[in-house]
Amino acid sequence: MPAILITGAGRGLGEELARQYAAEGWQVIGTERGTRARYPLDVARPEEAKRLAAKLNGTPLDVLFCNAGIIGKRGMALGSFDYDSWTEVLRVNLLGAAAVIEALVDNVAASERKVIAVMSSRLGSISESSGMTLPYAASKAALNMLAKGLAATLAPRGIIVVALSPGWVRTDMGGTGAPLSPQTSVDGLRKVIAGLKPSDSGKFFSHDGSTIPW
Repeated sequence: MPAILITGAGRGLGEELARQYAAEGWQVIGTERGTRARYPLDVARPEEAKRLAAKLNGTPLDVLFCNAGIIGKRGMALGSFDYDSWTEVLRVNLLGAAAVIEALVDNVAASERKVIAVMSSRLGSISESSGMTLPYAASKAALNMLAKGLAATLAPRGIIVVALSPGWVRTDMGGTGAPLSPQTSVDGLRKVIAGLKPSDSGKFFSHDGSTIPW
């Protein structure tokens, strides 16, 4: 049975990822913040990622999906940046993913499929940047750099690392006016992951399988 670990699995896209993979017979390990969760993990606390690794005790992870993320204070723009909020966005969206990957990379290496996916956003594309939602977009651009760099670092271990954009989805973050349902977005993301080849490592994909410019 293949296994996937999904951070931020308590709601939104993380919850839908967990549901769809479980329905296909995967072993799903979903992490959430809070002590009531079976696998508690606040990605902003690197020590918790290390504790999770110890709890898993070498369990192979075919897919490690770093999904947990926050948008931060809305409406921030030049002249009204909230630096405390921006710091928290970076701590969760970038450093949190780095800490989880660092803690669990050996679990991924021990698996058959050896995939690490980070949940990015098209807003993280520097080529397409319009300046919208700048703190969040900057955190996702940095996350993309992390994925690109780790793809090169982990290639000798046979690990594929990709950045994925779910599209504009009807979640708490995306809002009710978004065109995509979580079910449609996640179905596309799973297809992208299922079709990954070693030559895809270090790329940035949309949920529909198209590549996104850095």
